[in-house]
Amino acid sequence: MIRIILCDNAHFYPRNGKIAMSALTTMRRKVADRRLSVPHVYVIIFGLIVVAAAATYIVPAGSFDRVEDAGGQQVVVDGSYQASESSPAGVMDVLTSVHAGMVEAAPIIFFIFIVGGAFGVFRATGTADAAVSRIAAKTGGREILVVPALMLFFAVGGAVFGLAEETIPYIMIITPLAIMLGYDSLVGAAIVLVGAGSGFAAAFMNPFTVGVAQGIAGLPIFSGLGPRIVFWVLFVAVSTAYVTWYAVRVRRKPSLSPVHNDDQKRDDIGPAESAPLGRRHIANLVVLLLTICILAGGVIAFGWYIPEISGLFLAMGLIMALIGGLGFSETAEAFVNGFLAMTMGALVIGLAYAVLTVLTNGNIMDTIILGLADSVRHLPTEFAALGMYGAQSLTNLIVPSGSGQAALTMPIMAPLSDLVGVSRQTAVLAFQFGDGISNILTPTSGYFMAALAAAGVSWSKWIRWIWPLILIQYVLGGLFVLVAHLFIWPVS
Repeated sequence: MIRIILCDNAHFYPRNGKIAMSALTTMRRKVADRRLSVPHVYVIIFGLIVVAAAATYIVPAGSFDRVEDAGGQQVVVDGSYQASESSPAGVMDVLTSVHAGMVEAAPIIFFIFIVGGAFGVFRATGTADAAVSRIAAKTGGREILVVPALMLFFAVGGAVFGLAEETIPYIMIITPLAIMLGYDSLVGAAIVLVGAGSGFAAAFMNPFTVGVAQGIAGLPIFSGLGPRIVFWVLFVAVSTAYVTWYAVRVRRKPSLSPVHNDDQKRDDIGPAESAPLGRRHIANLVVLLLTICILAGGVIAFGWYIPEISGLFLAMGLIMALIGGLGFSETAEAFVNGFLAMTMGALVIGLAYAVLTVLTNGNIMDTIILGLADSVRHLPTEFAALGMYGAQSLTNLIVPSGSGQAALTMPIMAPLSDLVGVSRQTAVLAFQFGDGISNILTPTSGYFMAALAAAGVSWSKWIRWIWPLILIQYVLGGLFVLVAHLFIWPVS
């Protein structure tokens, strides 16, 4: 006799009811996750390529005349726009644009690979781990100093070599340390994420944002260093003060912590392991400091550009490997690991250039620039500068890669700034803050979400905790853009 069991969404054969309901719940969660998931950044940018190709059939073709200014930049001549022959993109144009974009972006892509490889060697020597452990060990009895000291460490990393994905391993070290010192997992995550994130957003020498954006804008690499350092100090100081203020409060009254109950259930809290800071580590830190100084001198005094800076970082990696006692094969492996860490971001640049290739070959890039300029040219230039800042902030929600966003937006923003009376340096500054602030806010930022998972902090609790700081940072970014436009880099 065959028994037929009828069931609906909630009623199953009693014996297996719990199992079935569990399976159904799991299935529903998977469906919900799919519904809420954000497309991969490659998917988003390829979609932009298709949109750009469609735009070549709709947007009128045209171009500006360009001349070389006193600084050697190719600038748009206002009022020179003329209609030109339409050249709409076909299917093969879309497909070949990816290769063309990669070729066009090759100098920047390989620059990023070399810098990433050099810092892969730096990480392989264990110098960064030892430095963090030493900072923590030296604050015994003065636990509150751990927060600003470590945040400064990560902020310098964000400003100088663009710490982002590299912060994830440190989350797993700093978070248990913070809990053991009487703080919570939010403080542990914030030390790394807010520290590196604030340094990244206000960076003065980050090759992946400032370097790439200035290179595309035709500016000397790392020019405008003085004002950017001042902005960095103020931005990092405010961010550090926010986290430290919270840390003091939650240490005095742990029940204030929104993750207090979660932290009580953790099983990864044990005695801290302190990696000794040896002579080799100290020597490598000296090499890093010398590299930064030589980089600044070479750029300012000799006009170094991407090839020279790449060579400098390659030399840094080789010297660090020698000092760190890495063998030939270990050094090569460390470089490869550094390359792998940069692969996604580097290829995003090529895909972003593919969008620009379609727009340029379709002769509509200058028409877009003209439309943007006409929308703001009758407004005060301060609003134009802030408009660039807002546009970059919105773009970062869908293109979370800093170098990729620079490649996508700066070819438009640089000539646009010429037309609306905003300095290209200010345009780069607007890009920096627009790109960097939401990196520790938006779920499209992959490394950020991975870091929260490593810290054991849910995204919803993080957002409820950090939104006042994010608001403060956006206001600060806008003020810095205005100050730069009005007083530091005004356009006569």
